[in-house]
Amino acid sequence: MSCRGFLQKFLTFLLLSPLVPAAGQDLSPSLLPNIQAIDALGQDLFVQSGSTGMVLVVVRGGQVIFHGYGETAPGSHQVPTEDSVVRLCSLTKLFTTDVLTKLVADKTVRLNEPLQLLAPPHKVVPERGRPITLLNLATHTSGLPREVGAAPPRSAHFTFPDYRTRWLWLRHQNLQSTPGTAALYSNVAYDFLSDALQSAAHKQYAALLAERTLNPLGMHRTTFFPSAEQCKELLVGARDERACSVTEATAGSSGLYSTAGDMTIWLKYLLGAGEREQDPAAQAIYIDPSSLIRQRGLDHAGEPTGIGLGWIHILPIDSPSHMIEKTGGGAGFETYIVINHARRTALFLAATDGPVDTHLNLFNAANKLLLAVAGLPPLPPPPPRPAAKNRRRTRRR
Repeated sequence: MSCRGFLQKFLTFLLLSPLVPAAGQDLSPSLLPNIQAIDALGQDLFVQSGSTGMVLVVVRGGQVIFHGYGETAPGSHQVPTEDSVVRLCSLTKLFTTDVLTKLVADKTVRLNEPLQLLAPPHKVVPERGRPITLLNLATHTSGLPREVGAAPPRSAHFTFPDYRTRWLWLRHQNLQSTPGTAALYSNVAYDFLSDALQSAAHKQYAALLAERTLNPLGMHRTTFFPSAEQCKELLVGARDERACSVTEATAGSSGLYSTAGDMTIWLKYLLGAGEREQDPAAQAIYIDPSSLIRQRGLDHAGEPTGIGLGWIHILPIDSPSHMIEKTGGGAGFETYIVINHARRTALFLAATDGPVDTHLNLFNAANKLLLAVAGLPPLPPPPPRPAAKNRRRTRRR
């Protein structure tokens, strides 16, 4: 189905649904799309994406909906399940900022703490008018570039750069902007952030994440260290596949593996719909994009109206359609989380590469799906962008 066809079906659904209530009014469950309708919208999204396989989790209030689409690998004829393993890619950053928020709350670190104070001995963090702080790293305003550089040939996904490589690289960098003045999406900034949290807590970062977040939530299949059995369950796309491996080297930015089952727990935590609730400070707005001289790499899912600790806000915060989102991509995957607190609804999806790139903006299409599930009108379509030739979904987002 074409993008236009999906949009037409979506608009038809809204026209046939009862009128959306005013902001602040709850929708009766009987007025919301049911499981079959959500499955149909998810199926349309999967088809237009051209993916090999996709998992979709929707949490709406106390209701959880899971669907798997396509195949676990080309020709497998097996539909992905809640136990299928996926790469979270840059959704990993949300776990890093969850730990950051907790260490700020217990006064282990401060958001305005300079990275230099938590650097390894004798390592110099560059400055440009002011030092790089933990807040700068978490909001992509450090002035650091996106990546250290290209990974060595035949490197496994999300294993470069390692700790030693990035700290040796850092001392030779000239920052692209004064920290705090421009938002330039940076993966390596998040690896430095996890290094800083490790230094402050005097504990290996992977162990710190497990202690503060994964174990308390019961997310026991979310890891940087997949077992042989987990690697057998990893979804496989149509191209650019390499070995499932330990990804601790990029623990702050992109290395986590997980499952739809574990991500259901995570969505409940983010929404406050489970036994535990995330500190609201983790999802707050920290920077108004209009105050920056420029921003780059933060608008994959829509125009930012607020920049948080890894999160991007879309639409004014007082709008019933206000969303908080994070995109991810690389190693044959596209991943996404988006939340609408007004209707207590959240969505997670992970999709693997298909044989043909449909040039779909999967994130924008997922926003439409979320708003439909929440009983809200769709966003206006984004301006068209030129289609990239021979695009490969390997760049970390």
